[in-house]
Amino acid sequence: MSEMKVRVREIRQEAIDVKSFVLVDAGGATLPSFSCGSHIDVNVGGVVRQYSLCNVAGGSDHYRIAVKREPESRGGSRLLHDDVHVDDVLIVSAPRNNFELDRDAGHTLLLAGGIGITPLLSMATTLKSAGASFQLQYFTRSIAHTAFHEELSRPDLAEQVTFHYALEPSGLKAYLRKLLWHHDAGAHLYLCGPRPFMDLVQDTAAATWPPENVHLEYFAADSQSLAGPQQAFDVRLARSGKSCRVDEGQSIVQALLALGIEVPTSCEQGVCGTCLTGVLAGTPDHRDVVLSDEERAAGDKIMPCVSRARSSSITLDL
Repeated sequence: MSEMKVRVREIRQEAIDVKSFVLVDAGGATLPSFSCGSHIDVNVGGVVRQYSLCNVAGGSDHYRIAVKREPESRGGSRLLHDDVHVDDVLIVSAPRNNFELDRDAGHTLLLAGGIGITPLLSMATTLKSAGASFQLQYFTRSIAHTAFHEELSRPDLAEQVTFHYALEPSGLKAYLRKLLWHHDAGAHLYLCGPRPFMDLVQDTAAATWPPENVHLEYFAADSQSLAGPQQAFDVRLARSGKSCRVDEGQSIVQALLALGIEVPTSCEQGVCGTCLTGVLAGTPDHRDVVLSDEERAAGDKIMPCVSRARSSSITLDL
């Protein structure tokens, strides 16, 4: 994974517990271009986390990310909020995209919950610039908790952006049923936010939306999935001819590292896709949130940072 040094050009308080960071190349060069839905790895003091790019896609003079300070932060959001200042230099990866926007959709519906606005803001502003048909619905606790509220309230976006504040669960459920029941042929739905919000939207959309037209991005893997069965299994490596045992409570990545084989990782939660590895034999037990249903069914790739094997052994393309 290529890395770059960037300088923090600007920091803004976008909402309660949310700051945005504008990053430019530390040497004054242009940055790699990116597409809507892209994210970068940000290394702060050795802690690496993934953040969506918020600015209009395609630009290469700067990147903008927004970070919510999480009360149970594992280090990333706390360090960015407390220890990073303007003109500091950070290490970031080149952008990559697991949440591609279909630019040919007849209409695009964007549903954001809380900090889930980050990838959808890039989509909304990019679609607006292209003159495409879209609608953004943004659900938050209050105006004070709504990141980029001023930016999204511009007159040119007023007809395409709707804010919702402090909806009770029953009210949200009823609204989503009404909103998602009818849609234009060829429309695509993109959603991002807290898992309960995304699960509700996905369950509601399942009644009338083709699954291939519904796109989502999680910030973390499902805790129930990660807490699933942990039976031991064997891993065989096709290229090196090596093999090892993956014990209960041990990830494939950890077992391979003990064998002297390092698989590139970043999030270690099955979210970013960095460790994607080919499967040549055996049945994966998928626990990531990156692979699509079709990719899971194919069984020819795995995220070894969190996923395991349903079979007694699995052969990887390593």
